[in-house]
Amino acid sequence: MTNTMFVNLPVNDLAAATHFYQALGCRKNDQFSDERAASMVWSETITIQLLTRDYFATFTSKPVADARGACAVMLALTYGTRAEVDTFADAAAAAGGRADVRGLMDLGWLYNRAVEDPDGHVLEAVWMDVSAMTMSRPDSETAGLRA
Repeated sequence: MTNTMFVNLPVNDLAAATHFYQALGCRKNDQFSDERAASMVWSETITIQLLTRDYFATFTSKPVADARGACAVMLALTYGTRAEVDTFADAAAAAGGRADVRGLMDLGWLYNRAVEDPDGHVLEAVWMDVSAMTMSRPDSETAGLRA
């Protein structure tokens, strides 16, 4: 069996969040969607589960964070070209999100733009040419990207 990942995100407006993720290229899987959840298929191995905040809360004993005021996770999605990264960021802004929530990162071998969805969850669109990556630099630009 192939390893897969389901990312669960609490959302305030399920319809708006579903529209946003569809605009980014996700496909809604109606088999696992209802009035409390939308199952948004990113790839064969990654699905983003959008859950109403009340429904999300049934899966944890901890308070459900508001992503507009705190960041617990950033999700990085890879693309094959820089142009695809730009298309992603433009689509995010057009669909009710915010593009470039921090400065664009262009290291030559890595190109990254961060966006927020309507609920404040941070998504990063990343293109990189690993063969051109400089491995000898221990600075913050490359420290988290080493295998």
